[in-house]
Amino acid sequence: MRHFVPLPVEPQTLRRLLDAAHAAPSVGLSQPWRFIRITRPELRREIHGLVQQERARTAEALKDRGEEFLRLKIDGVLECGELLVVALRDGGAGGEVFGRRTMPEMDVCSAACAIQNLWLAARAEGLGLGWVSIFDPQALARLLGFPAEVRPLAILCLGHVEQFYSAPMLVLEKWRNPRTLEELLHENGWPAGKS
Repeated sequence: MRHFVPLPVEPQTLRRLLDAAHAAPSVGLSQPWRFIRITRPELRREIHGLVQQERARTAEALKDRGEEFLRLKIDGVLECGELLVVALRDGGAGGEVFGRRTMPEMDVCSAACAIQNLWLAARAEGLGLGWVSIFDPQALARLLGFPAEVRPLAILCLGHVEQFYSAPMLVLEKWRNPRTLEELLHENGWPAGKS
């Protein structure tokens, strides 16, 4: 979701959503996620500024599609009822290697499970959620005073919406079409000649 109605999310609803997120599975019960609720308007504006800076860099990197990219709306940070930053604490609760010795990225996977739980619970409550990934992680970490072992993973815009999209917005904006399951499902190994 990128379009929000600037109404607050009821505190008991927000608690249910965060409880759902916190109930997500995590490798080795590491629970590496941290949720930072942004309640100060000036801090929200500073985060929006970081998003806009990266948006300009992304448009430049996209070259031919840069102007088209800039037409995509990214103002949910200012408009949504609740703004959350999801941070990832390396190693979860105590830096263990349980389940991560050979697959260290499982911390990210675990946090993504928490975000998906939040997303699904929000939809069940009639609320929208948008995942903003266009920001400089180091700049956001500095802004929010994160220690060295903590890094931001997502900015989540949560709140009331006038309506849900009939399809993903990038499809509606003719930016990209989803691939079929058949294109992404393989049996017994990687198909020869495919990348």
